[in-house]
Amino acid sequence: MLLIDIKDGETIDKALRRYKKKFEKSGTLKSIRRRKTFIKPSVVRRVELQKAAYRTVILAELEK
Repeated sequence: MLLIDIKDGETIDKALRRYKKKFEKSGTLKSIRRRKTFIKPSVVRRVELQKAAYRTVILAELEK
């Protein structure tokens, strides 16, 4: 659970903004979405390999 200490004279808007940033950095929502469905490890590896191949092609084109 995330806790935000409200400083003296701080508005709720600023505190809420700090809370949202902290929540985003914690990766809680990302992990919930990732765990929503099961993805086989072989599929995960295949996607990572495809992304790596795409990056190498893009970098090769940029070097030309």
